[in-house]
Amino acid sequence: MSGPMRIRAAVGRDGIVEVRVLMSHEMESGQRVEAGAVVPAWFISQVTATHNGRTVMTAQWGPSVSKNPYFAFKFRGGKAGDKIALSWIDNRNETRSDETTIA
Repeated sequence: MSGPMRIRAAVGRDGIVEVRVLMSHEMESGQRVEAGAVVPAWFISQVTATHNGRTVMTAQWGPSVSKNPYFAFKFRGGKAGDKIALSWIDNRNETRSDETTIA
């Protein structure tokens, strides 16, 4: 089980919203050996961000992303007080969704 995502979103002077996200996930590549056995791959495979229900970002990830990944993205059209929701699904079909309000 993974912990909650830490999400920060703010509108800049130019009206562009910057979203910064820190995820909690082991992100095993499937190439590490521990006690003589290969640790199975376990990684986030898809990330989706929505702004007031409208998809503003999707990403397909693989096993090469580091543990507890950080990423950021920008989009136009948001304003302070709007909701940003992020969700991910991993290769074990586990999911996580969290949301925040744009500052």
